[in-house]
Amino acid sequence: MKYYIVTYGCQMNVHESEKIAGILESLGYSPCEKREDADIIVFNTCAIREGAEDRVFGNVGNLKKLKKKNKNLIIAVCGCMTQKEQTAQKLLNTFPFVDIVLGTFNITKLGYFIEAVKKGRQIEVLDSGEIDEVLPYKRTSGDNAWVNIMQGCNNFCTYCIVPYVRGREESRKEENILKEVRQVIAEGKYKKITLLGQNVNSYGKDLSPQVSFSKLLSDICAVEGDFTLSFMTSHPKDLTDDVIDTIAKEDKIEKYIHLPAQSGNNRILRLMNRKYTREKYLEIIDKIRAKIPNCRITSDFIVGFPTETEEEFEDTLSLVEKVKYDSIFAFMYSKREGTVAEKMEGQIPEDVKRDRVNRLLALEKKLQKENKHD
Repeated sequence: MKYYIVTYGCQMNVHESEKIAGILESLGYSPCEKREDADIIVFNTCAIREGAEDRVFGNVGNLKKLKKKNKNLIIAVCGCMTQKEQTAQKLLNTFPFVDIVLGTFNITKLGYFIEAVKKGRQIEVLDSGEIDEVLPYKRTSGDNAWVNIMQGCNNFCTYCIVPYVRGREESRKEENILKEVRQVIAEGKYKKITLLGQNVNSYGKDLSPQVSFSKLLSDICAVEGDFTLSFMTSHPKDLTDDVIDTIAKEDKIEKYIHLPAQSGNNRILRLMNRKYTREKYLEIIDKIRAKIPNCRITSDFIVGFPTETEEEFEDTLSLVEKVKYDSIFAFMYSKREGTVAEKMEGQIPEDVKRDRVNRLLALEKKLQKENKHD
C-alpha cells in the first residue's frame, strides 16, 4: 500500500505531515513519488491566505478522475483549512469523492478514520486537543529535525486566522522536549534542530512552574552533541533581553532571528493588534545588532491592510530601508473569514495592494544589491 502527502503552508504543517507519514507507515503504507500510484492521498492544508485555500480546492477537484479509475483510493483532507467547519462542509458538499475530513486537533486519529472509511465518509472537527507525545514522526526534512515546543496562539492579530484554527497557546513540558532532542541527537542523522511554535517567545507561560523560552534554549544547548539550534517564529512584543542574551552567548544557537514587523506605521500596527510600536520594534533591532553583530534578521510584511494610506505604506518602506534586512517576505492583505479585519471598512483595491507589494519587493532587491557591494 502506498501513500502520497500534499503539504501547504508553514513549517508547522511540514512537521505535522511528518507525523501523518509516521501514522501511515505504522499502518503498513510506504511513500510513493506520484499521486497516481497512491492508495491514500492526504492533503494537509493551510488557511492563512485565501490563495492557499483556492489551491487546495483546485487540487482536490483534480482527483476526481483518479477516484473514478480506482474506487479504493482514499482521499483525506486535514489541517487548518478544514478546522473551519463551514469550509470542511463545503469541501464535502463540493467533492463527494473525498472520504475523510479532519481538523487540526484530530490528525492523530487518522489511522482510526482510515479503518472507519469502510463504513462511509468520515468527518470530525474538534474544538481543541492536547499535544500528542506518543505517535512517531517520519522525518523528511534532510539533516534538519523539527521539534514542536508549543501549539496555538493567544495574540489575536486582527488579520490572522491562526488562533481560531490552532486554539490557545499550550506549551509542551520541557522534559518531553529535551527527551525528543536527545532522541534526535542519538539518531546521528541530524545536524540542525529547529524549534517550532506560532510564537516561541511566549513558550512556558502556561506551565506550572513556568519555564522561560531563554531557559529552554539554554537547557537544549547543554545537551551533549554536535548540532545547531534555531527556532521560529518570534513575536516582537515577546522577544525579551534574556532571549537575545542567550542567542548571543550560546555557540550552538544559529545567529538568525525571523522577526515579523508586518507594518512600519503605528496606526496600522494598532489596527493589526500587534501590541508594539515602530519605535519599540527598532529598539529591539538595535539590541540584536549590538549584542549579536553577525545576526541575520528577516521579516514578514503585510501591505494593503484595510484603510492603509500611501503615506502609511511609505512608513513600511522606510522601516525596511532603515533595518536593511537580510531578506523579507511580503504579502498582500487577504481577508480571512471570522477575523476582525474581515469586517473593517476601507478595504484596499487589489491593484493598489499589488502595486505596493511589488514596490516593497523591488526595494528589498535594491537594498540587497547595495549590501553585496558594501
